[in-house]
Amino acid sequence: MVAFPQDIEKIREDREVMKEDAYRQVAQLFQILSHLARLRILDELRRDEACVCHLQAVLGRPQAYVSQQLRVLREAGVVADRKDGQLVYYRLNDPQITQLLETVLGPAGERTHPPDCPCPRCARCNSEVSCE
Repeated sequence: MVAFPQDIEKIREDREVMKEDAYRQVAQLFQILSHLARLRILDELRRDEACVCHLQAVLGRPQAYVSQQLRVLREAGVVADRKDGQLVYYRLNDPQITQLLETVLGPAGERTHPPDCPCPRCARCNSEVSCE
């Protein structure tokens, strides 16, 4: 099938629209990542999943603030959550984000265990019982 000039122009326009959409999506991602608290949350989550109370202790911020930042990350598809009893655990949901964080921030290192963290995992570690 031979493409007519108007078909070629339509193809070019479609490519430009797709390129603009891709730029828009990347810009939105960078906007999300440019927030200090969200970046710290993602840095912690690349080590291991974490509950809200753990992220509260890491950031030193109230539960409502941490939950608000997690909502933004969840709505963007960057993190996912799972419920375990009364606790909600968050984890990174996109391997490309993990790779980007690795490139920008370097190796993840070990999970943090703030001494004032009430989460079950930190309570075990802070009581000098095996963390795993």
